[in-house]
Amino acid sequence: MSHRILVIDDDKVLNQLIVTQLSRIGYIASSVHSWQEAKVFLKIHEPELILLDCRLPDMDGNSLVPKLAPDYPVVVITGYASVPKAVKTMQAGAAEYLVKPVNMQELEMVVKRTLEAAEMRKDFQFLKSQLSQNKSSMIGDSPAFQEVMKMIQMVGPSPMTVLIQGESGVGKELVAREIHEHSERSHRHFVALDCCTIQENLFESELFGHERGAFTGADRQKKGLIETAEDGTLFLDEIGEINAAVQAKLLRVLETGKFRRVGGTKDLDSNVRIVAATNRDLAQMSQEKKFRLDLYYRLNAFTIYVPPLRERHEDIPTLIAHFIENHDFSRRVNKYPTDTAMQKLKAYHWPGNIRELKNMVERAIILSGDVEQIESEHFTLQSSNGIQPSSLDSDEVILQFKQEPTLEQLEQYYLELLLKRVDGHRAKVAQIMGISERNVYRLVKKYDLGRKRQF
Repeated sequence: MSHRILVIDDDKVLNQLIVTQLSRIGYIASSVHSWQEAKVFLKIHEPELILLDCRLPDMDGNSLVPKLAPDYPVVVITGYASVPKAVKTMQAGAAEYLVKPVNMQELEMVVKRTLEAAEMRKDFQFLKSQLSQNKSSMIGDSPAFQEVMKMIQMVGPSPMTVLIQGESGVGKELVAREIHEHSERSHRHFVALDCCTIQENLFESELFGHERGAFTGADRQKKGLIETAEDGTLFLDEIGEINAAVQAKLLRVLETGKFRRVGGTKDLDSNVRIVAATNRDLAQMSQEKKFRLDLYYRLNAFTIYVPPLRERHEDIPTLIAHFIENHDFSRRVNKYPTDTAMQKLKAYHWPGNIRELKNMVERAIILSGDVEQIESEHFTLQSSNGIQPSSLDSDEVILQFKQEPTLEQLEQYYLELLLKRVDGHRAKVAQIMGISERNVYRLVKKYDLGRKRQF
């Protein structure tokens, strides 16, 4: 993609020469002759580099460097070069400087070098943010956990698309990251997209990008996450939530390696590995025509099932120790749970899985104060309103149905019951179920409870 460059210089002849030269070598160059014109331009466009004259008719260019440098790489053009001034300019935030009369070969070299450095900084910041998000690693010794790790090690080095299945909170994104780390793409970006959290009308633009003018408000071209993850891994969480139109376009990416930005007519090549995750039964959804069968087959090339925490109770002590060691809000006391507390945690069925356990441990750290031991009462497995997630009588529930209920019917029944008991307070429902509030909203939408019933 061509880089957009803005030239701010009141010398109209030099300005035009620079713009012509930059356009000749493939850049999109624009010209303004004052700071006032530049402000108007910057409200509409987002250049990737600014060439700034240090003396403008309405502003001292040097004083603009600190304002512009945080958002754009700035190359200062000056007719009064000296070592002290150059040092001062660089300290103010300028990336480079050019001396008048500008040598066009030097211009080309400086522009190329500055853009490359800016791209490297973006990559560094991206990788740094990814590392900060990936503080916790996969932890466990149970046979169920070791089976997951075995599958990761087998499929990681291959280019295959992977589908990760498991309940909410079991750590599907961690599995996806581990697959990425075991692949030949590990030196490139891992980009995660939660298909539940983005509005349906914006999802396609977020994934594929859009061209300028593609829709109201699209005032410039935007790269999608497929391009951001180029040569790396794109993780699509809760893939079962995407609509039919996006399913068709995603299938095309998987089959041909090509896609189009929203509003675009040009086929773009994609070199990205897709790893998807879901807590829904895509096979059943495909039979019910709620999910494309051909897309399901493409995603299902290699499946990893991540077991819920209730199937790997042996890992609970190791996970608790890990969460205590790596919490980031208080480290004054070395804490540990008592044997009684540990037995209580092992006996619990953990509907919210590892996410619930992590939240419970962090809460217990706070409740236990300055003492080392975390007692049984510090782990509040019962919600504040007295509802136990596991307190429903199974026979009583079954009687609500004319025949043996499916898992989805039970899930809907339980969700409706909780919403009624807490007067529709979804944050309380999330606390009781041990899941995130976002997942409660997804379940309400899934069963159409928001519109059908008033709580």
